[in-house]
Amino acid sequence: DGAAMAGDDGIVVRIPDSDGEPPGADLFLFDREELEATVTEEVGGSALFAARFRECAARALLLPRRDPGRRSPLWQQRQRASQLLDVARKYPSFPIVLETVREVLQDVYDLPALMTLTTELATRKIRMVESQTDVPSPFARSLLFGYVAAFMYEGDSPLAERRAAALSLDPTLLAELLGRAELRELLDPAVIEQTELELQRLAPDRKARDVEGVVDLLRMLGPLSVGEIAERSQPSVLGTPAVDSSAPVAVDGDQAASAEHSVDFAQLEVSLGQLQRANRVLRVTIAGTQQWAVVEDAARLRDALGVPLPIGVPAAFIEPVPDPVGDLVSRFARTHGPFIVQDAATRFGLGTAVVTDTLRRLAADRRVIDGEFRPGASGTEWCSVEVLRRLRSRSLAALRQEVEPVEQSALGRFLPVWQNVGSALRGVDGVAQVIEQLAGVSLPASAWESLVLPARVANYSQAWLDELTVTGEVIWSGNGVLPGSDGWVSLHLADTARLTLAAPGGDDTTELQRSILEAMAGGGAYFFRQLGQAVGSTDDKKLNAALWELVWAGLVTNDTFSPLRSYLGGPAAPRRSRSPRGRSSSARVMSSGPPTGGGRWSLLPLAEGDTTIRAKAMAESLLERHGVVTRGAVVSEGLRGGFALAYKVLSGFEESGRARRGYFVDGLGAAQFATGATVDRLRNFTVDPDSAPKLEAITLAATDPA
Repeated sequence: DGAAMAGDDGIVVRIPDSDGEPPGADLFLFDREELEATVTEEVGGSALFAARFRECAARALLLPRRDPGRRSPLWQQRQRASQLLDVARKYPSFPIVLETVREVLQDVYDLPALMTLTTELATRKIRMVESQTDVPSPFARSLLFGYVAAFMYEGDSPLAERRAAALSLDPTLLAELLGRAELRELLDPAVIEQTELELQRLAPDRKARDVEGVVDLLRMLGPLSVGEIAERSQPSVLGTPAVDSSAPVAVDGDQAASAEHSVDFAQLEVSLGQLQRANRVLRVTIAGTQQWAVVEDAARLRDALGVPLPIGVPAAFIEPVPDPVGDLVSRFARTHGPFIVQDAATRFGLGTAVVTDTLRRLAADRRVIDGEFRPGASGTEWCSVEVLRRLRSRSLAALRQEVEPVEQSALGRFLPVWQNVGSALRGVDGVAQVIEQLAGVSLPASAWESLVLPARVANYSQAWLDELTVTGEVIWSGNGVLPGSDGWVSLHLADTARLTLAAPGGDDTTELQRSILEAMAGGGAYFFRQLGQAVGSTDDKKLNAALWELVWAGLVTNDTFSPLRSYLGGPAAPRRSRSPRGRSSSARVMSSGPPTGGGRWSLLPLAEGDTTIRAKAMAESLLERHGVVTRGAVVSEGLRGGFALAYKVLSGFEESGRARRGYFVDGLGAAQFATGATVDRLRNFTVDPDSAPKLEAITLAATDPA
């Protein structure tokens, strides 16, 4: 349980001491689509709301003074405001309630500015930087002073402010006041229909395939009639041939509606009877309809709906449950699209007042939400939070696919900006940010410090990269040799190196190389001379050659970039100048090893062995690096598994709402993936031919990922 205090200058969050790591800056990153609804919902239960409600009510002359010639005591005003708030809470459309919400969200808290800030964070127009200091900065010190004051006087807040409860606001009137678009305009009817088919297991690929699947149906969807089970089962569910639909079948109305599904109802009844004798399902009567339910629901149905239980139900399944009605209604919401109260009440044979009260309790726990969702409908509807998130993401993906793609030139202008080419990044932090975005990309070693990093970091200095490698924040790895004393090299952040490192090369190693690997296997890092002594080698040339072969095989690395720079420059010529002590510089160099053997050598961390984890990290890196992931972007990086693997993972991202698939850029294939915020920013790079501004030329290396 953390404590938070918000002021005009910032937010202070106090995290209790614990064994785990405290949360980082990601704690302050929010989904823009959910942020506005969350703030609106939470503000109704704040002390600020109660105080502002009293002021609004006083301005509206709803708190009259008994004696106009005398002032009312403040405690009396608070008491009357508290009584008025208790009454107004029952009427969400009460004008003073709506005015209070508007005042809090737009005058006290600048919610529109917060939404703009969240959008710019998502589109990477601005970035969030995390800083850890030993003492508070002068800026943070004033915030902490306000936090201490709020903490000390928290118990002195008036009763009316402390008793403020969450309000159920009228979304229609509130939208008119705040100018917020309703979800009726966003959700796609086809998406709602398809999602409901999937949730209700009516889609062909979601139907039960065997008797065990029927039990899973009842466990996930709740009690079902025989006809409803048949609708959700494949014809081969019982291993029987399809029934001739032209032959007369004696079934009730519910079964007749599902006869076209070609399931043998007699055999289905027999199978359900066998499951009942095995104490896995039981026959119940709900709202006047014969239905089947799993035995795990026995106590829930008895306590919530008064269903009599048959004799023989195991004692473990008849223990009372804490919230039986809440469990049934919550499951109904999870397995349906947007619904009205009457739908759930009819399904369970309950009164609408009981269902409404249950839904409000679930809404307080953020499991369901009320609003206007279905296009063409009217009135308040309810929907599971998870279902609504899926509907929103799928509807947005459908809308994105309907928009015309941008020209390839727009992507050409977008990608350098996305990858910070020509940006104002500076210093060690700027280099670290570039490496984070390009982690795992194999580029010629000669291009990193001459073309790629200088294009992104102003006044680039080699000392910045050395500082990151020496301190262990960044490691580099070789991925193969190139002609002309060059090779493929990738940079990695040490914290995530296991996810971005490529798998090592083949096992074809020499005896000297195996000795080097055995010496390093114990951990630690070795200078060139220490390594020679550890493996018993006196031939610097052979040891150096073996060491670099291990580098290009992706097994060994160095704690600095200096030996790689020496390798790229070719063998260094010996210097003949004398040192003050009379010993030549070349002798000193030879005593510490060749220039290409400088620094400390160590084994690279092992790459993540779980292919699923690596594939997920690869897909996230592609989205972070390219913004819009196309087949060409994946192929250009030469990733293991190629576009087929990336497509499979990114498709999973689409289903979970983390990315969208569409035809965003013309001529680059239909299988393109991006986030919604990225696509919006990409379209800002389109140029109107009639009013085209003068474009600036940017020079990039052919090997540059941008």
